[in-house]
Amino acid sequence: MTATPPRRTLVVREATRADLLEVFRIERTSFPQPWPYGAFEGFLGTPGFLVAECRDEGDDDPGTIAGYIVADTVPNHGSPIGHVKDIAVHPDHRGQGIGRRLLERGLAVMDSRGAARVKLEVRDGNEAALSLYRDLGFTHHHTVPGYYDDGTDALVMVRPGS
Repeated sequence: MTATPPRRTLVVREATRADLLEVFRIERTSFPQPWPYGAFEGFLGTPGFLVAECRDEGDDDPGTIAGYIVADTVPNHGSPIGHVKDIAVHPDHRGQGIGRRLLERGLAVMDSRGAARVKLEVRDGNEAALSLYRDLGFTHHHTVPGYYDDGTDALVMVRPGS
């Protein structure tokens, strides 16, 4: 008799100190210019620093961190602006909708904090990310030439708040 494998669930929750090493590993595998570990430490306890954790249904053990988002709001003449500062999904978990779930939750956090609009920067040519951002209502606002260390431009995308 063959045992049925446990069902996997995805939980999006606020990041904790215990998540930082895995978040940092995902960052290093995802970007040629990774954030330093300390940058993530600085966002601990903020509502927009979320992780996506895959775990076996009914299991209380910690699951696998599959991705994360770092987003916040900044004051802007009475109408806060949301900013998606960083988002990544581990290469083994891409194409499963995890980035979409993280971004949707991050947007909800920023909306709840009164963000009149949300912006982000994305590497020109990152078609997977651009497709996701467009699907969630982001439009190209302007281009920052040579934004990345390798000279690649950044596209600044903006989405109205809810």
